[in-house]
Amino acid sequence: MTIFLFILAYVIGSIPTALIVGKVFFNIDIREHGSNNPGATNTLRVLGKKAAIIVLFVDVGKGALAASLPLLFHMEMNPLHLGLMAVIGHCFPVFAGFRGGKAIATTAGALLVANIGLFLITYITFILVILITKYVFFGSISVGIVLLLYSIMESGAENDILFIIFLLLLIFLHRTNIRHFINHQEPKINDKNLANDRIKTKKIQ
Repeated sequence: MTIFLFILAYVIGSIPTALIVGKVFFNIDIREHGSNNPGATNTLRVLGKKAAIIVLFVDVGKGALAASLPLLFHMEMNPLHLGLMAVIGHCFPVFAGFRGGKAIATTAGALLVANIGLFLITYITFILVILITKYVFFGSISVGIVLLLYSIMESGAENDILFIIFLLLLIFLHRTNIRHFINHQEPKINDKNLANDRIKTKKIQ
């Protein structure tokens, strides 16, 4: 049953929300526009607010559902482990050729169920870092840093290795952003040129 729940969590995470919204409502592959990332931020950039809200809530829901599996199946398992399995599914989705997003929303959903206090600390930091730096990728990487610091300061080391791997995964997933930043090519959230990436096609009613 344990292996089944891990597989189920991965499958839940693999649902490519932004890809589905882009294809159904706009007839595009979101991975070929904007930052090429199938997540809520790029959906906002390319497809607009309504599409982004749908993607955000579904992606958060994926993490929350995966983290809730131990409760739903009456199993003694760490909900965070299953939530992070959904994160892996989101980043490397079996339903989308293993080309997924960066899982910040899915991680939020997992933390909402597993540890609401840690969720608040992590995502308040996420928002503050973005507001201060004007770069979304800095905020995203800060999620991994906060989780690792929390784990280190917490008594015991149960999740230390888990969060080290998660932070390294975030850095890997944002390697293009880091390279663009070094080359002064990474756009800030208030860059007016981002509006040029908006798709003018069929919209969500």
